Amino acid sequence: MITYDRLFVGGSWVAPSDTELLDIASPHDRTVIGRAAQAQPADVDRALVAARRSFEEGAWRLTPPAERIAVLRRFNALREENAEKAAHLISLENGSAGWFTRAGQPGLTRQANAYLKAAEEFGWEETLVPSDPASPARSVVRREAIGVVAAVIPWNSPFSSATSKILPALLAGNSVVLKVSPENSLSMGFLAELLERTGLPEGVISVLPADRKTSEYLVSHPEVDKIAFTGSTRAGRRIASIAGEQLKRVSLELGGKSAAVILPDADIAAAVAGLKFGSLLNNGESCIAQSRILAPRSRYEEVVGALKELVESLKVGDPGDPDTFIGPMIRPDQQDRVRAYIRLGVEEGARLVTGGAQIPDGLEKGNYVTPTVFADVDNSMRIAQEEIFGPVLVVIAYEDEDDAVRIANDSEYGLSGGVWSTDEEHALAVARRIRTGTVTVNGAPVAFDGPFGGFKNSGIGREYGTVGLGTYTEYKTITV
Repeated sequence: MITYDRLFVGGSWVAPSDTELLDIASPHDRTVIGRAAQAQPADVDRALVAARRSFEEGAWRLTPPAERIAVLRRFNALREENAEKAAHLISLENGSAGWFTRAGQPGLTRQANAYLKAAEEFGWEETLVPSDPASPARSVVRREAIGVVAAVIPWNSPFSSATSKILPALLAGNSVVLKVSPENSLSMGFLAELLERTGLPEGVISVLPADRKTSEYLVSHPEVDKIAFTGSTRAGRRIASIAGEQLKRVSLELGGKSAAVILPDADIAAAVAGLKFGSLLNNGESCIAQSRILAPRSRYEEVVGALKELVESLKVGDPGDPDTFIGPMIRPDQQDRVRAYIRLGVEEGARLVTGGAQIPDGLEKGNYVTPTVFADVDNSMRIAQEEIFGPVLVVIAYEDEDDAVRIANDSEYGLSGGVWSTDEEHALAVARRIRTGTVTVNGAPVAFDGPFGGFKNSGIGREYGTVGLGTYTEYKTITV
């Protein structure tokens, strides 16, 4: 039993205002695996007082960028040393298969290294060449910290979501209050332990597990200067309205319903092998999952058959089993949600190729669903338009390339997507036509140096690399 009976506020472990601990249930069998304190508004107040004081006093803000980089490099080394424990905790509380949580650890290193490199090369202060040579003035442009950042993250990939925000925010000199989901109290408690060992000044960082009510209290608080949020589009709209009313800086990484375009010349076996990871990563509980599979009419049944064979080959079960590819949904309500969408797909007239709303045999004690593939799907169906957040794939036929691009773009979302072809340059040309924030060609891995974020209802702003670092700074121009 893992217990966190204190909250990490401003760099220290303190008694919570509410001493009742939340039971953390295993998604695998719903037994209690841990207990943790949950933040209330009074705890948020305490964290924000510490954050504001640290920012105004400048113990971190005025630290030279090279020294801030060194401290965050130390944090990254600590995280790498403890990667196995972090992966284990995420599997335990989220139900994410072990292969996914372990595979994600090197990605966290690449993400951090991209931010550290960006900070080393960042234009913290630059002197501009006057456009008018006769001008007696010169402009010094500085990039300075915004202030107190409220970073609010979801439950599905807690370490990745946390570090994508706290690293650039801290590198830029801000103070941060990280609000994490109650379900992740164990892994994020461990993250707080690593931050405690990193050597940040007092008050600079807090990690608070809390419910939605407390989250809204945090983002609405007048002491917050910027909100960095990852989560649902519905919640993002609410946060954007709060930020607009109060003129807070805001960045939002929201939902997705991404399309994988399989071009007629694609190697179907290679494409489907790649979609095993691109479409079904993290049990399908991923905002970037390519859950709409667009297949040419001429090869449609070939694609459907290959996906059927793939999905039926995947082991569903205990996320701690090294042979498991798909684990349980995080909570019973998420299990119910996914199963309801599967029933809806049948009602909408889609062809159930494999899977269904039944719970896999022998796994009735947990939050399991049966991985499902639908064919003969029209893009107007709800199962093709709404984010299901589970292992459910829909296969949509297209007539020609223009039709494929039209269908891919016919979505309120625009977060991710993919193109598959044996002609890389042609695939690149198609990728340029898809209105989405990131597109992979032939399953290429994420490049953390480039910006990540969404078009349309998938968000505002970008994360990763130089662009992501810049979103945590303000411009100041000094004319001399």
